[in-house]
Amino acid sequence: MTDESASAPTPADLYPPLQRSGDAVYGDQGEMHPHWHYVMDSLAAMPASVLDDRQAKAQRLLRDDGATYNIYSENYRHRTSDSRTWGLDLIPNVISSDDWASIESGLVERAELLNLLLRDIYGPRQLIRTGVIPPEVIYANRGFLRACSGLSMPGEHDLIIHAADMVRGPDGQMTVLADRTQSPSGAGYALENRTVMSRVLPSLFRDSHVHRLAGYFRQLRSKLLSLCPHRPSPRVAVLTPGPRNETYFEHAYLANYLGFHLVQSDDLMVRGGFLWMKSLDGLSRVDVLMRRVDDWFCDPVELRGDSRLGVPGLLQVVRAGNLVVANSLGSGILESPALLKYLPEISRALLGREPRLASVQTWWCGDVSDRQFVLDNLSTLVIKPTYRKPGELSFCGPQATAAQKQEMAARIKQDPLRYVAQPVLDSSFLPTLEHGTLTPRPSILRAFTVAGTGSYSVMPGGLTRVGLEENAFLISSQTGATSKDTWVVASEPERLITNQHEDSPPMRESEATNLPSRVLENLFWMGRYAERAEACLRLLRTAYAMLNGEDPLSADLRLALLRAVTELATIAEIEVPDSDTAMIDALRNGEAPASIANTLNSMLFCADEAKELLSSDTYRVINDIRDAIPLLQTEQQDAYLSPDEVLDPLVTALMALAGLTHESMTRGYGWRFMELGRRTERAMQTAKLVGALLSTEMMEPDQSRISEAMLLTLEGLITYRRRYGARPELRSELDLVLLDTDNPRSVMYQLGNILRQLRKLPSNNGHLHELAPTEKALIECSTRVRLFSLAELASTSEGERKVLVDEMSRLEASLMDISDMIGDRYFDHREASQQLVDSRWEGL
Repeated sequence: MTDESASAPTPADLYPPLQRSGDAVYGDQGEMHPHWHYVMDSLAAMPASVLDDRQAKAQRLLRDDGATYNIYSENYRHRTSDSRTWGLDLIPNVISSDDWASIESGLVERAELLNLLLRDIYGPRQLIRTGVIPPEVIYANRGFLRACSGLSMPGEHDLIIHAADMVRGPDGQMTVLADRTQSPSGAGYALENRTVMSRVLPSLFRDSHVHRLAGYFRQLRSKLLSLCPHRPSPRVAVLTPGPRNETYFEHAYLANYLGFHLVQSDDLMVRGGFLWMKSLDGLSRVDVLMRRVDDWFCDPVELRGDSRLGVPGLLQVVRAGNLVVANSLGSGILESPALLKYLPEISRALLGREPRLASVQTWWCGDVSDRQFVLDNLSTLVIKPTYRKPGELSFCGPQATAAQKQEMAARIKQDPLRYVAQPVLDSSFLPTLEHGTLTPRPSILRAFTVAGTGSYSVMPGGLTRVGLEENAFLISSQTGATSKDTWVVASEPERLITNQHEDSPPMRESEATNLPSRVLENLFWMGRYAERAEACLRLLRTAYAMLNGEDPLSADLRLALLRAVTELATIAEIEVPDSDTAMIDALRNGEAPASIANTLNSMLFCADEAKELLSSDTYRVINDIRDAIPLLQTEQQDAYLSPDEVLDPLVTALMALAGLTHESMTRGYGWRFMELGRRTERAMQTAKLVGALLSTEMMEPDQSRISEAMLLTLEGLITYRRRYGARPELRSELDLVLLDTDNPRSVMYQLGNILRQLRKLPSNNGHLHELAPTEKALIECSTRVRLFSLAELASTSEGERKVLVDEMSRLEASLMDISDMIGDRYFDHREASQQLVDSRWEGL
């Protein structure tokens, strides 16, 4: 044996046995489970530096993909920002095929049981009539929606997607902690985890023979399409609360992966007994709605009156059979932990046997004997509400103070129907990479089930989350917990799942290009904000270059530059500093950087609203911009950091964004509206810059220097010098930046581009050849610019170029009117319906 082999690290060196129960890697005698051998041997062969490098690459990929999770819990917000990159640990959770087979059969049975239970709750309610379930468990729970009584979906399944949170106990058996039936989240994050892991550890992933996840999502897509059998090409949409939701990344990711529209409540309306999506081509009928909004918020008319996340009249469309919502409205009642107490009896009544997967033991405080037991043993139990409100956490008896226990007991006595108690379960521990070493962390697995043509299919894997500390009580993404990829390693060839419905007709071309008007509006403004920020950054960069040059600036030059900065950044006027150094301080510490940061943040918000349309490369650049914004703040800057080092990366990133959208986006409506916004804003910013810098006549060499500043900001200095040499001449300069159609930054180039894009958009003139009002206004504006007299623009009167200032102001106003006309014609600005009476009973 050589010295090298003798000193080679072993898995036990990397992660030694815990010498206690709950070790997921090792058995009771310290022997490693067979399905962990290959993974642990491969990891042990990697130097610590390689593991750290792979972990850093995984986080980079997640960041570049825009994988985020918004944390709203006040108790954990200090650990990170509200919106953070999704956390993924490099060490997977490995499960053997044999072990998974028993878990899978239990999950399928559980989904079938909950589906039958859901149909009974909103149908005959036989379980309540026969006394299997106390009526208070259902009727006193806010998750029960009386308005949904009698509703059922076509086919055998009302419960389309089911998720179960499970922990592995000391005996190695899985126990279900909770069921997720409203709009279960996490499947998209599990797919993202798998994608990243296959790129970070490709050889390890390939050689481990891990079951693929794609079959689950094919089944999901097939099932959703089959819910509308009477239409050959049903339109399916994913309803999201919007970018502020904690799992918005997943909503956009799944909509893009499945090929469905991502919509918000404002994109939808009810008319004529159907649900319609408001788009550029008019109203497009929606047949199936995969909701990521809790059912209570889906219809402000019949459900929660103050909801802005739902569609007025939605429930009536469902009732008429003209829309299928998955999961069905009212399915949130199945998430009540009080049902876990009665689940064995429910299973015996509906299936004739007890569930294969055990649930955590549960005491419901609505039961007199259970309530007394809970009050007597409060110090050892976990108290949960039967209906969880936002931000409401479980009560942990072992960690509570005497005062907290007393308060909890009083709340139970006051409203016993609202609380259940469960024991504190010991979870199994998984190796987790932390600071270059593997440490044990408690884990919880969320597994996903989707309805199929006959029964249910289970995702071979799931979303594993691990606690922040070894003794962590709460393991939740809202508490900052990180995630793991879940590997079900195959001991036999993987079964290929085929779906008959996958051979559905191809999507219509109009369907592929049609987008909600809200998305188009955000793309339009994304283009405008990007161009506005770039113009301001370029001007600031030019100002810093002149201030740091060899020759000091005169008071007139400083005044012209400040006038342009305040005009383009739309900030209050700054008093003219008495020196170049003072002016640098005024620019760095004034309002301009904050104004640019606000513009960039507005652009990022619009990008998030249209996230499903942007490629991963585009979003990588957007994240570069997001990371660079804090550097605009003086307190975040290094003392030795020059202004160019702060501004150049942002300008470069914005140019990269423009290049990517130009080269990567198909020439559909989305690209055209982004181009309209960009070109409109560029023409406006050019008019502002020309009017601000050249409004006052100056003596040489100040006139040449201010003209050079204008050309440098508009990227025309090199072109001008190649054409005309170093000799400055105002008419030639104005011709280049205003009239030259070969210059991609001239005003005429922008106007011509805007006209071409407008003519590609739908027109409501029918067979008539009359110009649309927007096109008329644009042609009038273009004609006026084309008729500019360069001599008149360059002329002065009492030291001022009044004609130039007036024409630039008029041009800016015309472009603003054109922008407003585009918005009025193509974007939806109607207020959503809202109840006039505030029904506060919903908050009870």
